[in-house]
Amino acid sequence: MKDFVLPQLAPTSMQQKNIPDLSFVIPAMNEAACISETITRVASHAAALVPQFEIIIVDDGSSDDTFDQARQMSDRHPVRVLRLSRNFGKEQAIMAGLFASKGAAVVILDADLQEPLCHLETMLAHHAEGFEMVYAVRETRDDEGWFKRALTRSFYRLLNYGSDAPIPANARDFRLMDRRVVDALCALPERNRFMKGLYGWVGFRSKAIPIHLAPRAGGTTKFRMRNLFRLALTGMTSFTAWPLRVWTGIGMIVAVSAILYGVMIAVRTMIYGIDVPGWSSLVVATSLLGGVQLISIGVLGEYLARVFTEVKGRPGFIVAEDHDPTTVMRGLL
Repeated sequence: MKDFVLPQLAPTSMQQKNIPDLSFVIPAMNEAACISETITRVASHAAALVPQFEIIIVDDGSSDDTFDQARQMSDRHPVRVLRLSRNFGKEQAIMAGLFASKGAAVVILDADLQEPLCHLETMLAHHAEGFEMVYAVRETRDDEGWFKRALTRSFYRLLNYGSDAPIPANARDFRLMDRRVVDALCALPERNRFMKGLYGWVGFRSKAIPIHLAPRAGGTTKFRMRNLFRLALTGMTSFTAWPLRVWTGIGMIVAVSAILYGVMIAVRTMIYGIDVPGWSSLVVATSLLGGVQLISIGVLGEYLARVFTEVKGRPGFIVAEDHDPTTVMRGLL
């Protein structure tokens, strides 16, 4: 099957002559309360660091006027705004911005400005030292409840168990990437994307910097527990196969236990005679085996669903409108 390509986003020869030093990719969903302030502050910091930059806002199916407010800011700052046809999720919104970016280096940043922009200078310094990827790591999670912290620790332990591409715990999407890293990410053909895993999978020299999150500049978080669970499931099925292997082990344990139990019953019958069978033990054994089979089928189904999605070959996102001060592009990307 021919890979889905995005020719509209490839820079032209004229664009290549004026490549910005930095591209900022900012996914946004219902961020009308803070998007203007975000663009203003990012532009202010970028202007003090590099001669040329661009800001790419990806409106991921917002129901408010995030797109209109971001588009109005293009009169004052080098802002390009992509409006996706619906909500495709943060991972795909990031990819839409990466495909559109033209900078020699790309910074991914959340629209809520919880990641302090003062770290941009540190990221650029590490990039100048030869690190192709500089990413932020949350230094503490004390502002979260113990239950969420426990789930997060367990998730990263399970995800990294048996994985050939370790994923740093508490890593943020806030990162600076060299153009070679961005090109490598854009060349991956998969549709189910867990970006934190892909950052680690592509490799390159990386450097982590600890940060403290600031309060949101406005609005509320869009990541509910359901969204986090769905993202975690995508990560588990994309970067490790141990959930499949573990059920092979469980099946062997159950099978060996059943054989040993059968041998024990046979020996006891031969020694003590026929015993009255117990109804409760039969029900428990049947329920246990049924539950194990259903869970294992469910795990297999999750992996099969990922394969089904990849085989269909649908694009990860569709751009409904592209507001670019220098180029007018609309249609399917």
